[in-house]
Amino acid sequence: MAEELAGILIVDDEESVRRLLNRRLTDEGYQCHEASNARQALDALRRKNIGLVMLDIKMPEKSGIELLPEIKSGYPDISVIMITATADMRTAIQCLKQGAYDYLMKPFELDEITISAARALDKRRLELENKDYQQHLEEKVAAQANKIRASFLNAITALVYALEAKDAYTSGHSQRVADLSAAIARELNLPHGQIDKLRLAGLLHDIGKIGVQESVLNKPGRLTEAEFGLVKLHPEIGEHILSPIVDSADILEAVRNHHEHFNGQGYPDGLQKDKIPLGARILAISDAYEAMTSERPYRKSMSANAARHEIERHKGSQFDPEIAAIFTRIEESRIPTSKTKARKSPPKS
Repeated sequence: MAEELAGILIVDDEESVRRLLNRRLTDEGYQCHEASNARQALDALRRKNIGLVMLDIKMPEKSGIELLPEIKSGYPDISVIMITATADMRTAIQCLKQGAYDYLMKPFELDEITISAARALDKRRLELENKDYQQHLEEKVAAQANKIRASFLNAITALVYALEAKDAYTSGHSQRVADLSAAIARELNLPHGQIDKLRLAGLLHDIGKIGVQESVLNKPGRLTEAEFGLVKLHPEIGEHILSPIVDSADILEAVRNHHEHFNGQGYPDGLQKDKIPLGARILAISDAYEAMTSERPYRKSMSANAARHEIERHKGSQFDPEIAAIFTRIEESRIPTSKTKARKSPPKS
């Protein structure tokens, strides 16, 4: 059967040969186009839908052997059949190695021409169908993987909200940290993709507290050293929870290292300065500011100005000084705040 969409381009400097092939292949139902040299052939390939090129080897200016690699490089899905009046096995082998489908001798057996053209186009059709199948299969697999990943992330986000819903003092904490981190990232002119990752890291940064005993999290008084040691595990627990479903190292590092200090006195890895991932350095400021401006049962919330002063006072020790300076320049009206009112039995932050 003839190829319904893609035509055949006949490239030969002899008009009589082009007409002969055109007439026979047209009778077989193919749409044919002609070119007398390499320049015309390349122009036709740019303008027309070609599935097969019948290419003469010996032509003036540029030979078919020279044109063949250009066609296969620029149009890898097009089949090429070489035609020649010279029987040269080495030339035939060279053409086949460069991607030609077949090699036919003049004078033609016209039945042989039509059979070879049909087979070349059928092979091309099967290759395109297989490529299309593989592409759609990969897209379906990727879409399904993204759907599964999104479901897990939605479930984990729901756990974050459930964790915060247990206490009004922490309700909305993660969302505000996420929003504030995104605001700082915009001031740093970070790419949109990086800002989106940081926002997600902010939303999930405390997920590891699910693995900390509720009696410790909800203790109204000061934690003992042993209890605080348990709380300090939450960044590592969070990374462990997220690692099977989050394939972004930026998000995982930000969650793990958001309690590192610029001077190396933080946890869990004791990183310092630029060894701390950028996202974690941003989260550290957002998390601290949000905690300071939120009311706790053991203290009143700080004012925005007082919290800014604390961030400024600890830059270079706890916080990255450059990010702290950028944070303090953000207008107060653009910073998310807690509207939560106090109640009894709050957890320690």
